[in-house]
Amino acid sequence: MNLSIADNLKHVQAQIEMACRAAGRPVGRVRLLAVSKTWGPEAVRAAHAAGQTAFGENYIQEAVDKITALQDLPLEWHCIGPIQSNKTRLVAEHFDWVHSIDRLKIAQRLSEQRPAHLPPLQVCIQVNVDGGETKSGVSPQELPALAQAVAALPRLQLRGLMTIPEPAETDEQMRAVHRQAKQLSEALRQQGLPLDTLSMGMSADLAAAIAEGSTMVRVGTAIFGKR
Repeated sequence: MNLSIADNLKHVQAQIEMACRAAGRPVGRVRLLAVSKTWGPEAVRAAHAAGQTAFGENYIQEAVDKITALQDLPLEWHCIGPIQSNKTRLVAEHFDWVHSIDRLKIAQRLSEQRPAHLPPLQVCIQVNVDGGETKSGVSPQELPALAQAVAALPRLQLRGLMTIPEPAETDEQMRAVHRQAKQLSEALRQQGLPLDTLSMGMSADLAAAIAEGSTMVRVGTAIFGKR
């Protein structure tokens, strides 16, 4: 397993570098978030041994168990799944980043429950850019008000936006959706919010997302294998 995870990581990093070059962007501007949901601590250890430090988790209780088991490693943990009100304390106490804020109530609870001895929780707002009916995320119309409210909360640092668009038929259609997310981010920056993160792009749309300005791509299966 260790060898294949290491090989897979090299392959994904090569894809990221190729996409950066094709987009005329400096290699190194795009971070890889390894999505380790449903994989045990030993898989994360193997990825860390191959140089990966940032890991994304969707299922909060499973993630907390994993984080606890891996406390000996200097890892950065990102919550990328939906958060229910009764799970905000676990997230506030154990994670470094949250990508999936889509309503003010959750952000307020995370702010109130973030322990004082930890650095501010780094957060992104999830935006439903293309209006997918089954997707979480705030609408583009509601985004500016939510972003300003989240940015004002203590113990949180608003870093940017996260998107999970519906699959598109063509690369250009996919790029158009990612371009809209980039435009939303730029509009918030013009309103005075110092955003630096666009969490968009997964295995299938990695190159399209990087071409339109993604700074963090979320890849799971291509690293760890099929679940």
